[in-house]
Amino acid sequence: MEIKYFDVFIRGWERMKQSLFSKPFNLDKWFAVGFTAFLANLAGGPSGGFSNSFRSKFKSNRFFDGFFSFPDSATDWMNSHPTLLTLIIIGILLIIGIVIVLLWLGSRGKFMFLHNVVYNKDDVKKPWNEYKKEGDSLFVWRLIFGLIVFSVSVFILIYGFIFARSLYYNEFTFSNQMLTILSLSAMFSIVVIITAYISLFLNDFIVPIMYKHRLTTTEAWTFFLPVLKSNIFHFLLYGIFILFLWIIFIAAIVVLGLVTCCIGFLVLAIPYIGTVILLPVHYTFRALSVEFLEQFGDEFTLFPKPESDSE
Repeated sequence: MEIKYFDVFIRGWERMKQSLFSKPFNLDKWFAVGFTAFLANLAGGPSGGFSNSFRSKFKSNRFFDGFFSFPDSATDWMNSHPTLLTLIIIGILLIIGIVIVLLWLGSRGKFMFLHNVVYNKDDVKKPWNEYKKEGDSLFVWRLIFGLIVFSVSVFILIYGFIFARSLYYNEFTFSNQMLTILSLSAMFSIVVIITAYISLFLNDFIVPIMYKHRLTTTEAWTFFLPVLKSNIFHFLLYGIFILFLWIIFIAAIVVLGLVTCCIGFLVLAIPYIGTVILLPVHYTFRALSVEFLEQFGDEFTLFPKPESDSE
């Protein structure tokens, strides 16, 4: 089985042009599909004397002294300002609540946007109601996954802080310093890569599988994993291919922003408006992912066959 990459990008691009730029041009459709895309995207020294020289150079630095004594200073401040602490906690809880709501809306929006791309529609209400169960399942899965990633990231940050403080106060030998630095770098890199690939596969493949077979997120992963295992190289290369496309896209945005004297950056930063302007890009990536997945069998086919093929 020959797996194609640039070909599916071209097919995704053609589907985007046919849907968004067909004559007569339909501005209402553009804004409606843009709204579903907006929802879908809601809610990343060589010797042992090194330690002594490091300490002698920075020990008297007030910034480092304050930074490494931050836990003690923070505890003292919290004990001295209970009212402000309460307000901060309320603010944090409010932000967490907003993030959770956006995550829920984004999970439902992914199925709305996918529906419009698959059937060349501009529906909003229908897919919102029809894929409620799948959207809610995706929301719960993403929430739990986010909490796990957040916990692991916090652990790495705390471990890194403890290491840096120990290094500052000469509690590590040079060999331990190098070993810890390598361990932290490896842990951070592994977390970033695994998180990126899981997020990519979740959006590009699990959501379409849930959409087609009306499965929960866990059931869709169970359905997908055997295919991933037997074609792991192709899917890993897909991630690199998508990264390559995004680099080109971001470079084009930077050039556009600079050419417009940063006005383009300001316009694209406006919620919803920025998504509507970049709808061709979001549409192409969504169609591309479905086209790529369809190469692995009829059970992954989402796009309706042309009438001439179905006769």
